[in-house]
This record gives sequence, structure tokens and C-alpha cells, in this order.
Amino acid sequence: MAEDIGKIPKTDLSFVGSVACTSAFVRTVHKCLSRLVSLGTGCLRSPPLPLHKENQTAVTEFVFVGFSSLGELQGLLFTMVLLMYMVSLTGNVVITSVIATNPALHTPMYFFLTNLSLLEIFYTTAIVPKMLASLVSENRRISPWGCATQMYFFTLFGIAECSLLASMAYDRYVAICHPLRYPLVMSKGACTQLAVASWTVGILVGIGQTSYVFSLSYCGPNRINHFFCDIPPLLTLACGDTSLNVLAVYLVALFFITTPFALILASYLCILTTVLRMPSAEGRRKAFSTCSSHLIVVLLFYGSGSVTYLRPKSSYSMESDKLLALFYTVVTSMLNPIVYSLRNKEVKEALRRTLARMSCPR
Repeated sequence: MAEDIGKIPKTDLSFVGSVACTSAFVRTVHKCLSRLVSLGTGCLRSPPLPLHKENQTAVTEFVFVGFSSLGELQGLLFTMVLLMYMVSLTGNVVITSVIATNPALHTPMYFFLTNLSLLEIFYTTAIVPKMLASLVSENRRISPWGCATQMYFFTLFGIAECSLLASMAYDRYVAICHPLRYPLVMSKGACTQLAVASWTVGILVGIGQTSYVFSLSYCGPNRINHFFCDIPPLLTLACGDTSLNVLAVYLVALFFITTPFALILASYLCILTTVLRMPSAEGRRKAFSTCSSHLIVVLLFYGSGSVTYLRPKSSYSMESDKLLALFYTVVTSMLNPIVYSLRNKEVKEALRRTLARMSCPR
């Protein structure tokens, strides 16, 4: 078994196919978004509320509170976030490019890593540019249309990443627990289906959650105590009793966040059982090394996300929520490419080869 782990068969994949698949889903996102926007903005132009609130008017714009309490320190925060954002973008673009230009990395594990890097780029870009603009400008307004768009993309990429991390865990499970069947189980078609399923779940949940939140009436305060259009702070601005709406959003988040995590946990329990049965210490070391990067990314992503969305409403604190959101939207995305590049020998060697070709072109 130890020898099998050290020589896990590699299944060749077409990287062009993965990029084409991603492009097709981006087009799908835009089609879905056009429908979403018509739903969201239509809901914000809903009829007047009942008579006891008839003197209130519908909200026509929202205003981010952001980190206004920091005062002059917002300039320092702007610099830090901008640097982390640039590192995140650069790191994920480099990883995607290195995998694309090195045929030796056209395997299932790196196919999923490419999708993860693309998700991280889209995920941070949906949030950070508007946040940076708010930190250096007095204009912190956002239209209902813009707020719905931001919420949709944030939810899409966040849920898709949860599902993709589960797919990556399954890939490691098959590689370690069933190495001889790995080329058959993790074929090009199977990997594509898992990636497509991850993006599809994100699209559907994004449409459902955003449409549901913007089907409510917003007729009073319009100040969002956050730096982006997240679901919990928006629900606090809705008119009337939103307890059932909060419960519905909570249950959806609970299902689509904890289900992938449960699959990841089950995969790693099986991996741990298999690894502990290996007679060779070298085999155990190699097996753990193939999982360590993914496990670190899972802990970073789920650690901050679960604390934010799955804790009881009574323990909400918007200030702590904003700090946690800053962590999982910026810091985690910056650390992911660092983790995969520094802890992965194949990526480091491929990066050296790529840099060598760039510095010494023929």
C-alpha cells in the first residue's frame, strides 16, 4: 500500500477543457443574474406597507457603515487590504498559469486546484474593490441593484467553494484509500462533473438566497452595518417581523455549508484509518503530505465562515462579524496560494521551471 501511495497514477486532463467549462459557467451566471436583478429590483419597488407604516417610503439606496469607527486608521486598513488583495490575485493567477503551462500538473488534483484559484479570484473581486473605494471615499452608497449583484456573486462563489473543497477531499480519499482505482474513478468526465456540480450549486443557492432576501420590504433605515451586502446585516433592515426569514436563511446556510464539511470530515476519517494501517512510515508521510495543503485551506475557510454564519443569533456582534468577514474574504484568499505553493513539491518545481523558461527564453 505504501508503494501505491508513492506512485499514485496520474490521469491526464485537458486544461483547455477546464477553462472552457469555467467560461461557460460565467456566461450562465450572467444569464441567471439578469433574471435575479429583475426579481430583486422589482421587489424593492413593492407596494406600500400596511397603514400603520404608510408614511414610510421604500429604500432607494443603501449606505455601508464599513469601518467608519476607525477614523484616520482607515487609511492604514486600506493599504493593508490592498496589499493582501494584490497578493491574493497574483498568487492565484500564478498558480493557474503554472498549472496551465505544465502538462505534468494536468491531473485531477490540480484540475480542482485551478477551479479553486479561479473561485478565489472571483470571490475576492466581488467584495474588495467596493470596500477599498468605501475606505477612501465619503460616498459609501450602493443601489439595490448593485447590492443584489454583490450578494449574488458572493453567495455563488462562497457556496461553490464549499462544494469544491468537498470534491477535492473526495479526490484525496480515492487517491489514498483506492489508489489502483484512482485513474478509473477520477476520470476526466468525473472531475468535470464534480466541478460543474460545485458551480451549479453555487448558482442555484445564490439565486435563491438573493431573491429571497430582496423579496422583503425595505422601508426604514438604509445603513448596512458592514462593508459589503451580506445577508445577516441586510435582514436587520427589513420591515416587519423577519424571524421566519432569518430562520429560513439560517437553515439553507446550515445545509449547504455543513453538508460539504460533513463529506470532507468523512473523507478524512477514511484517509486517517487507511494511513494508520500502512506499515511504512515513509508511506504514511507521503500520504499525509498529499492532504496537508487541502486540510489547511479547509480549516481556514470553514473556521471563519462557520463562526460567522452558524452561531446563534443572540451572539451576533457586527464588529466581530466584520473582522471575521475581512479574514475569510481577504486573508484566506491570500493564504491559499501560499499554502499550496510552499507545501507542494510539484507546484514548486513547476514554478521553478516556468520562471526558468521566462528568464532564459530560447
